[in-house]
Amino acid sequence: MRVYVPLTLPGLAEAHTTGELGSGPFVAYAVTPGLREWYLSEDIEELEYAALSRAALASLRLLAADPAAVRRRVVVAVDVADGVASADPDRGLDPTALGEVTVTATVPLAKAASVHVDAADAERDVAAAAEALEAADGGDDDAQFVVDGADDHELLWYATQEIPNLVELA
Repeated sequence: MRVYVPLTLPGLAEAHTTGELGSGPFVAYAVTPGLREWYLSEDIEELEYAALSRAALASLRLLAADPAAVRRRVVVAVDVADGVASADPDRGLDPTALGEVTVTATVPLAKAASVHVDAADAERDVAAAAEALEAADGGDDDAQFVVDGADDHELLWYATQEIPNLVELA
């Protein structure tokens, strides 16, 4: 199963140092039954993109909690064995948990398939979105518009061999 692990650049640097994305349990995102039902598509590429987008939002939440981190969302795509990641069936259609899975095993960074990171020109919008996140969660439509602005920036794809260059940005 392909899962998308939300991180920050300092989190990626830590994973690079330790060699692990997480030792379990930790939250990641994947194509879950709830995500399939919500997205209404059978196209696996579209569903994978939706899971990646959910992980990017979770990365934004990590940035909101770490004001010192470089304002770029980071998502690592990694394949894990069946049964290692599972969705909570009771939260399947909860809008805040769409695509969310719990990974229960240690995941080596060496198993990563790719890394997705915002470009430098996204930093201002991502910073504003991180600041507006709490208000958006509280129902502020203007703040939600700012948060949605981060989605105007596509995450760039990086090969895993490029991780050492990415962690230098942290």
